[in-house]
Amino acid sequence: MQAFTTVTGPAVPFLRANVDTDLIVRIERLTSLPKDQLGPYAFESLRYRPDGSPEPDCILNAARFQHAPFLLAGDNFGCGSSREGAVWALMCLGIRAVIAPSYGDIFFSNCFQNGVLPIRLPMARIEALAAHCADGAPLTVDLQSRLIHTGIGAAQPFAIDAMRREGLLSGLDAIGLTLRDDAAIRAWQERDRVQRPWAWRPVRR
Repeated sequence: MQAFTTVTGPAVPFLRANVDTDLIVRIERLTSLPKDQLGPYAFESLRYRPDGSPEPDCILNAARFQHAPFLLAGDNFGCGSSREGAVWALMCLGIRAVIAPSYGDIFFSNCFQNGVLPIRLPMARIEALAAHCADGAPLTVDLQSRLIHTGIGAAQPFAIDAMRREGLLSGLDAIGLTLRDDAAIRAWQERDRVQRPWAWRPVRR
């Protein structure tokens, strides 16, 4: 997956709460399209009119936010069904990080497995960032230093689990991180075969 180190660009102020995975991408799109073609269908019911034409009043369609790498969101973003395709759709839309007060638990975990950084901040801080970004002013998210820069005033720190941060910086999902310790795992297995040979005997059926 793509590593996340430092990313700069506009942030879409999309501060509605309880955005579920079905709103992010409809299930029928996941069954009919490969995951790298989901971008046009992200937030489909909001971005398009019934006749398929773009909805001009949707903030996600604003010219200044096209290809924006950041999404500013409200509480409980990504709630609902355990749909990894919701993260794929955001990625295809160009989103590298979401900034919200809280997330659906499974969506939150799926982000880390696909190279998307989910940042938790208090709503008041997100509203301040939204005001700064309303006209397309950029943010810089530096994962190495765990800071969000607006170019005005002090940088905004954010917290992140150390192992998940390492995975994003290295471009590795949970399996990739585990495989970095392959030699140590194999060495432990060899020691354990000697110390507990009974645990390694084939199971007879």
